Amino acid sequence: MGSINMIQKPHAVCLPFPAQGHINPMLKVAKILHSKGFHITFVNTEFNQQRLLKSQGPEALNQYESFKFETIPDGLPPSDPDATQSIPDLCKYTSETCLEPFRKLLSKLNDSETTPPVSCIVSDGIMSFTLDAAEELGIPDVLFWTTSACGFLAYAHYITLIQKGFIPIKDSADLTNGYLDTVVECVPSMKDIRLKDFPPFLRTTDPDEFMIKFVIRETSRTKRASAIILNTFEDLEHDVLNELSSMYPPVYSIGPLHTIASNIDNDDLKSLNSSLWKEETECLDWLDSKEPGSVVYVNFGSITVMTPQQLVEFSWGLANSDQNFLWVIRPDLVSGDSQMLPPEFLNATSDRGFLVSWCPQQKVLNHPSIGGFLTHSGWNSTIESISSGVPMICWPFFAEQQTNCWFSCNQWGIGMEIDSDVNRKQVENLVKILMVEKKGKEMRDKAMAWKKKSESMSSWLNIENMINKVLLQS
Repeated sequence: MGSINMIQKPHAVCLPFPAQGHINPMLKVAKILHSKGFHITFVNTEFNQQRLLKSQGPEALNQYESFKFETIPDGLPPSDPDATQSIPDLCKYTSETCLEPFRKLLSKLNDSETTPPVSCIVSDGIMSFTLDAAEELGIPDVLFWTTSACGFLAYAHYITLIQKGFIPIKDSADLTNGYLDTVVECVPSMKDIRLKDFPPFLRTTDPDEFMIKFVIRETSRTKRASAIILNTFEDLEHDVLNELSSMYPPVYSIGPLHTIASNIDNDDLKSLNSSLWKEETECLDWLDSKEPGSVVYVNFGSITVMTPQQLVEFSWGLANSDQNFLWVIRPDLVSGDSQMLPPEFLNATSDRGFLVSWCPQQKVLNHPSIGGFLTHSGWNSTIESISSGVPMICWPFFAEQQTNCWFSCNQWGIGMEIDSDVNRKQVENLVKILMVEKKGKEMRDKAMAWKKKSESMSSWLNIENMINKVLLQS
């Protein structure tokens, strides 16, 4: 009898874009669907599956009951197995080469006698080639944009910026002469946003720039999706979600995913981790020894790359602030061969600084001793910070991080921006404001208010609605 039920189970194939910041939230969606009775096939690229096995150990991807892992090639030439792959290259190769292997995988799954037939696809918003495969099989395909709602809307308005003549930029001098400070008035729910606050792929004079064309194509193809899901919550991005709903198929806000996924009653899957780096947990013991709210957490995510000089400026800014800090320095954080922190810095901060190469971020942000977060403003980090009630200093680097930074500082009142051309004095001043001054306390109070709002039931209801109205309609 069990096998009949098994074959009748809905079967969701989940395909993240092959970068850490996309795999993490997709795994949480997959766990939530599994807890609702879905059979899951989670599809990594061969490259990332090898990294996962290396960081988590082979037993970490044991084939759980009704939760299986498969792989497809990413199409890229071989590269350093421990470093993050180039995002523009991944965008190019996945969009050009992955549809055929994905079709073959779906066919293999549908021919299996031990697996229920594939009944729906949940794929990353920038892996929209899956729409072709879903349409051929006549099944729903929900696109998961792992950006903020405001980041997704900023991408969706690239086409508007072209039509209004803002981009491509006319002259390379416009990159430095203040042109990027131009306020853009054509996006209703982003009043006073500047060109520099849009994802920076648009900072080019080339009308054929690949990433601009890629963004426009992917946001346009999204209109063919059965629905769109976003890792955010209604109160935080209400106006933006309304605008997106007027442009696209049904849009469901289903976040913060990490708090929803942590409430699932499945011990097996709780231990299933998607970190491509080995997490160092000793930092949690160190945090236990610090006073409440006394530590600034510093982590620039999985993709940011800085120059050796920027590393030195951040280090002396932290040293001169006289605050405790926990700093994640990824093996591939610094460009070139020089990764050395000044020995004088290490000596000066030995009693109040702790360095790791990777850490369990959600546990860190929820630790009582954390008082602030110096971040690259990636969306996972931002929403984890918001739902932990932790204010931020924002140093955006890439993609929609600039947009997340602008909203954190100007709309939500929980962030302060640091110049891209970082200097130690500014780092020192902002860290002091964040950790010990009145403005920092006001931001902390606002962050705690957002934390409370993030705990509302609206996202749970949206998940139920999305499952019943979309995924189970094949």
